[in-house]
Amino acid sequence: MTQAVIAGYARTPFHFAHKGALLGVRPDDMAAAAIRAVVDRSGVKVEDIEDVIMGCAYPEGEQGNNVARIALLLAGLPNTVGGATLNRFCGSSMNSVHVAAGSIAMGAGEVFIAAGVESMSRIARGGFTPAPNPRFLEGGDKAFLQAYISMGETAENVADRWKVSRADQEQLAYDSQQKAAAAQAAGLLQDEIVPLTLADGTVIDADGCIRAGTTLEGLAGLKLAFRENGTVTAGTSSPLTDGAAAVLVTSEAYAKKNGLKILARIRATAIAGVDPDVMGIGPVPASQKALARAGIAAADLDVVEINEAFGSQAVASIRELGLDPKTVNIDGGAIALGHPLGATGARITGKAAQLLHRTGGRFALATQCIGGGQGIATVLEAA
Repeated sequence: MTQAVIAGYARTPFHFAHKGALLGVRPDDMAAAAIRAVVDRSGVKVEDIEDVIMGCAYPEGEQGNNVARIALLLAGLPNTVGGATLNRFCGSSMNSVHVAAGSIAMGAGEVFIAAGVESMSRIARGGFTPAPNPRFLEGGDKAFLQAYISMGETAENVADRWKVSRADQEQLAYDSQQKAAAAQAAGLLQDEIVPLTLADGTVIDADGCIRAGTTLEGLAGLKLAFRENGTVTAGTSSPLTDGAAAVLVTSEAYAKKNGLKILARIRATAIAGVDPDVMGIGPVPASQKALARAGIAAADLDVVEINEAFGSQAVASIRELGLDPKTVNIDGGAIALGHPLGATGARITGKAAQLLHRTGGRFALATQCIGGGQGIATVLEAA
């Protein structure tokens, strides 16, 4: 099979939904900016792009109408480029990377853009037109009921079942904020960010969710967010976020022939299902599958990007997988940076490849939990 590689990565700044700097920016415009940036920065020939595969968790309204096709046209790509929108909730744009890699492996193209977008300012809780299946709401099979469980409740369930204390969650959240703030101050995030210009001419070129002043004492003083006598707070949860990201996936032969900078090879991928009421543990079986397919162990990993949907699930997954904390979310995770649902998978996969290249490591893992009870993982190898 043809080897797929990551040869480019770019994202917009991430900002708080409903109150952040990107409130007035349409998601299709954000997605177009990320696509254009990854094309321009990589130097790929636009006429060689087979398809743009766009992850989006709630593809309705301004991020509907097959937002992938709309965004690529807004980005100035030629009409010859295809576009498809893919939905696996939080894992949507990592799944886009997997589809691109699989297409390359089977000879169905050499150049793909795997992207993702979510304007959580534009979506109502549960989506624009929630219409739960009555079987899920009338009792009966418990598994049906769990499929629509609140994500906050799943975080509390994981904390209970895997014995993750509030202090454990707050330590991870504090560390995430400190790492992200340090990376931002050192300019380590700038290479991946494409500035956005607002209607009034204001340029947004930095993330807006990072709270550099976070303290353990401050986190300890926050109210519980989801359950009386629980452990999860707003400070140990990823914020509602607006943003977009894009990854260039090509065959290794194409990248070398055209002088593209290869960040990493895609070594293995995996999907796994888990009980919906503990969806946050999804990274564990997915990562175990991917590592086994890659023929390596957790101890071999030099870089790990695990999405911090909640502190409880991130801590539990790190422990269960036996990950070295020093390798995890080196420049901060979603609790600090934000989690625009459809964009996160592309961000953490592209970021893992970028970090692998930056640190000189050999193997990287990117992994996420997914609402509804799934996990997704990607193993990368230095080129």
